[in-house]
Amino acid sequence: MTEQKTFIVGHRHPDTDSICSAIAYAYLKQRTEGKNFEPRRAGEINEETRFVLEYFDEKEPRLITNVKTQIKDVEYRRTPPVNKEFSLKKAWNMMRDIGVSGITLPAISEAGVLEGVITGNDIASSYMNIYDSNILAKAKTQYSNIKETIDGKLIVGDENNCYDKGKVLIAAANPDVMENYIESGDLVILGNRYESQLCAIEMGASCLIVCDGATVSNTIKKIAKERDITIIATPFDTFTAARLINQAMPIKHFMTTKDIMTFTEDDYLDEVTEVMASVRHRYFPIVDKSGQYLGMISRRNLLGAKGKRIILVDHNEMSQAVEGMSTANVVEIIDHHRIGGINTVGPVYFRNQPLGCTATIIYQMYQEKNVKVTKNIAGLLCSAIISDTLLFRSPTCTEIDKETAKILANIAQIELEPYANKMFAAASNLKNKTDEQIFSQDYKQFNMGKFLVGIGQISSLNEDELTELSSKLLPYIKKIYDESKEDMMFFMLTNILEESTRLLCVGNKAAAMAAGAFAADVVSDANEDIVRLSGVVSRKKQLVPALSVAAQSMRG
Repeated sequence: MTEQKTFIVGHRHPDTDSICSAIAYAYLKQRTEGKNFEPRRAGEINEETRFVLEYFDEKEPRLITNVKTQIKDVEYRRTPPVNKEFSLKKAWNMMRDIGVSGITLPAISEAGVLEGVITGNDIASSYMNIYDSNILAKAKTQYSNIKETIDGKLIVGDENNCYDKGKVLIAAANPDVMENYIESGDLVILGNRYESQLCAIEMGASCLIVCDGATVSNTIKKIAKERDITIIATPFDTFTAARLINQAMPIKHFMTTKDIMTFTEDDYLDEVTEVMASVRHRYFPIVDKSGQYLGMISRRNLLGAKGKRIILVDHNEMSQAVEGMSTANVVEIIDHHRIGGINTVGPVYFRNQPLGCTATIIYQMYQEKNVKVTKNIAGLLCSAIISDTLLFRSPTCTEIDKETAKILANIAQIELEPYANKMFAAASNLKNKTDEQIFSQDYKQFNMGKFLVGIGQISSLNEDELTELSSKLLPYIKKIYDESKEDMMFFMLTNILEESTRLLCVGNKAAAMAAGAFAADVVSDANEDIVRLSGVVSRKKQLVPALSVAAQSMRG
């Protein structure tokens, strides 16, 4: 199994900071710790972020919607596959050499596709419960298997041919008696007596097993060759040869070929565990989408599974994290928000600073690691700071953010204000977007006391556009609120130039709570619940803290 990747991912409904910080931090990790770090996105990117990525010629990170532990995250057994023509003896020896109790062997085609599985119980049953003297022929056993099983030497014939007709018998009687029970096609186990060998040939036997290392006369060889009869010499006596010969049968005659329970590397462990608990098998094949065999997995492999290695950027709350985070192995958190409710398997590197943007922290880490910031990375980090601080207008912005943005703008060879205006204009281009796309492009959930609260935000330079969005989004939010788990929903329509927000409020007492939190005016009629917030532009530093306090007071 190759070394496990570490995914660096931001929150659901990613913004420019979560995407750019993930890309930049992955680049830093690759330069300092190796290549197994990959940026991912937890949702669709918005127009502003798309503009930034295209401007700096950066690829969009691959989507990851679920980080639940999968089979690909587990160290499963790479049990070597076998061919369906393998003899029972060879398969049994292979199981013994692997040294694992109850091992299951996979049989594959020349193209690597799984054709069947055979267990030790299958082999034991074949040896203990077979009383049919024709079974060797019914199994279409290759002579090469017979030769190998009895440590034989091919005297006459083609070992690639199959024994497919007749019964197996031991010729212990004299030739007169042998004539009464040898039939055409039989496989005859006998000694070095010339008369017996000749009698078997005359009666139409298809194969002679000559025991005790006896030599075969040239005359017998010649006659056998003329009649297309196979002769194999073995050092074993007739009893041992007879006892071993059924072990020459190919596993294809006994292996399971239908309704094989398989898994793929993409299957989730919780579902795999449930399936395993419902059946008595010990080992299960893993295949890819085309049926190619990859390995075997058992319940033992599931013990102590640690899950995907994840680094969180720009968030630390379970409600904002990608699905399945409870089973993931979170190894680092880099954030600038309040500390929320992420539980980790063990101690992690947690860097949380009261700055306006995660990208500012990432830049500090580049400096600390003495890694040069490239022009493109500088552009991404600078764009994230511009976005999160609304070009330094947000109260979350610090002097460190401002100075960092200026340094990065110089490296990226951009002018801050003209570039910021292009960014914000791209973010405001919402004409071709659906209500769902507009609503979800920057929407986060927050736990506020006993309330689950959802808050989205759109920023624009155009007041007319915000007015139009207000009448368009409020009916949509009310519609989805009825089907949601949130107790309240808010949506910020923020005017960057005027540094103000009209807050759409949906849910029982949502508008009243927001108005009380800010002592603000509520515009209310049959169609809308809107709170006008002058000087409020930051969800993180202004809206969330105020609503949290108000929510606590409502608990009583």
